[in-house]
Amino acid sequence: MVYKLKYHPDVKKSDLPKIDAKNRAMIKRAIEDRLVTQPETYGKPLQKTLKGYWKLRIGNYRIVFKVYSDSIFIFGIIHRKEVYELIKKRIEDESQDR
Repeated sequence: MVYKLKYHPDVKKSDLPKIDAKNRAMIKRAIEDRLVTQPETYGKPLQKTLKGYWKLRIGNYRIVFKVYSDSIFIFGIIHRKEVYELIKKRIEDESQDR
């Protein structure tokens, strides 16, 4: 099964511009080759306050996502040093918008 991809608005607005071209290409390849085909195989489930969300590690970057029936929602593609603080805020903002 190939999943549809959906992105949090901040991914394209603030995450991707901060990543150099080489890492961006690696991340794109990982999303296309691994994430859309077998997210549970390549990703790792998060714990505690982020339970239900997954991460895919690409070098020093983390792709944080949630799997739905036929789609994957990517909440962020962020450097490992700041990923979890920013993701918690995005998830909180997302749940308030609903």
